[in-house]
Order: sequence, then C-alpha cells, then structure tokens
Amino acid sequence: MLFGKFLGGLLVIAIALLTLWLLMTGLGILFLGLPPSAADIVRGVAYLAATLAYAGVWLALAIAFSTLIRSPATSALAALSVWLVLAVFWDMIAPLLASVLAPIDPLDPMTVVTQFETQQAVSRFSPQTLYGEITGMLLNPAARLVGPLLFDQVQGAIAGAPLPTVQSLLVVWPQLAGLVAAMILLFTLAYVVFQRQEVRA
Repeated sequence: MLFGKFLGGLLVIAIALLTLWLLMTGLGILFLGLPPSAADIVRGVAYLAATLAYAGVWLALAIAFSTLIRSPATSALAALSVWLVLAVFWDMIAPLLASVLAPIDPLDPMTVVTQFETQQAVSRFSPQTLYGEITGMLLNPAARLVGPLLFDQVQGAIAGAPLPTVQSLLVVWPQLAGLVAAMILLFTLAYVVFQRQEVRA
C-alpha cells in the first residue's frame, strides 16, 4: 500500500514534468526554428530525470513524516519545516557548521581549503544544493565543474567551448546518485516504520 502510494505520486509528478518538458521543447522549436540536436535531447532527458529524482526526495520525505506522525496537519507542517530548512536556510547553516567542524588556523593556510571543502560537503546534505549543481551543469554546456574553478582544472581548455554531454553527465553523476539514494533511503525508512506499526497492530 505504501509503495503504491509513493509510486502513484511519483507517476503523477512524472507525467506533469514530461508534459511540461515536451511543451517547452515544442515551443523552443516553434520560436527558434531549430530542432534540438541529439546532445541537447540527452541533456534534456537527464535534466528531466534529475528533476523527477529531486521531486521524489520531497515526496518520500512527506510519506515518511505521514508514517511517523499520526496527525496529518502535524506531519505536513513537519515536512514543510524540513523543506524550509534544507531549501532556504541551509546555505546559511552550512558555513557555520563548517567553521565549527574545521576551524581556520591563522598559522596554517591549508585550513582555509579544508574549511571550504567541509562547507561544500555539508551543503550537499541538502537536496536543493545537489539539484542546483546538476541543473547548472546540464543546462550550461560551457560549465566544467560544479564547484569553483581552479587554474589547473581549466588549463588547456578553450574558453566558452561546450563540454561534451557524456562528460557533463559524468561530472554530475555523484549528485544524481545522491538524490536517488536519498529518495530510496527516505522511502525505506517510511516502509520500515509502517511495517512495524502493522506488526504492533
């Protein structure tokens, strides 16, 4: 029953996203007069899959809260609160957590790099950050990395040259896998709690 509820919600979201994607593609062909290339279609399908995974994370979170909390209003407010923290306030919380986990030593300049890497790792606990990195990479073929560019990473690259689609997908593969893993983890949590409630009943 729980799997059907999750799958049904995900299917409705997938149909809505696919309809919007086809509509935007059709309008783009109509107004620009150019059909998309095969690489553009692959980027668009990957973006559609990432958007579905991102929506699936929040759907699984809502189902998990509705399983944990009996009151529908309280579970909706709890899910909304978690969304608000992770989507809106997490960019402000991540630097504070990074400064606590990896403080800067004035005598060691490498601690600045360590704190920055820690801040990136903490910020990626938010699905919003993962989804933003995926969309920034897939929708901008000239992008080379999801983080800040360093000199040795752009050495030899032609400025403004698009990155091949396969390379862009390889760059954002960890972020996409993180979204899918978060969705599966939250649904598994909801399923285990639901099964325990059924056994106790």
